[in-house]
Amino acid sequence: MTAPRLDHDQVVDRIHSMDERLREISGGRTRLLPVTKAFGPEAVLAVLAAGHRAVGENYAQELLAKHEALGDRSIEWHMIGNVQRNKVRRLVGPVAVWQTIDRPALVSEVARRSPGGRILVQVDCLDMPGRGGCPPGEVESLVSVALAAGLDVAGLMTVGAAGDPTATRGEFRTVAGLADDLGLDELS
Repeated sequence: MTAPRLDHDQVVDRIHSMDERLREISGGRTRLLPVTKAFGPEAVLAVLAAGHRAVGENYAQELLAKHEALGDRSIEWHMIGNVQRNKVRRLVGPVAVWQTIDRPALVSEVARRSPGGRILVQVDCLDMPGRGGCPPGEVESLVSVALAAGLDVAGLMTVGAAGDPTATRGEFRTVAGLADDLGLDELS
């Protein structure tokens, strides 16, 4: 598969525009996490040129290929796609934040391979098959399991409902409420 063409300067400009807009509407409380899914390493270089160090990636193979192609550039890789336990071992070196932790078996594998690893627990507010995520009623238990395993639980994340802004707002309110109840600061 060929990666889509990328206009480096346009990407940098768009990231700067998004950063400014986020500062305006959130008072500086919100950070942009650029995602380079389906683009080549040049997309990561554009993200770095825009002043970001954190980069999200959906697929383990893409993250590993980009990490290898770019070498050590102080990139803070966020794994934002579903993670299979058998991929954790290979991802441990590059991944700084595991954003889709959604079950005890994955907690155990990340804790074993990356002691003290930084995670976000993924919450599935809509109970959609194949979507990934922990049901809201099980989040507190999974956070407890992760903390007991020695992981750094930074916060919670969810994937909003596609094409339905009202449902998405409701999901994010639910996740924000859970994070507040658990004393977790980060939301994604």
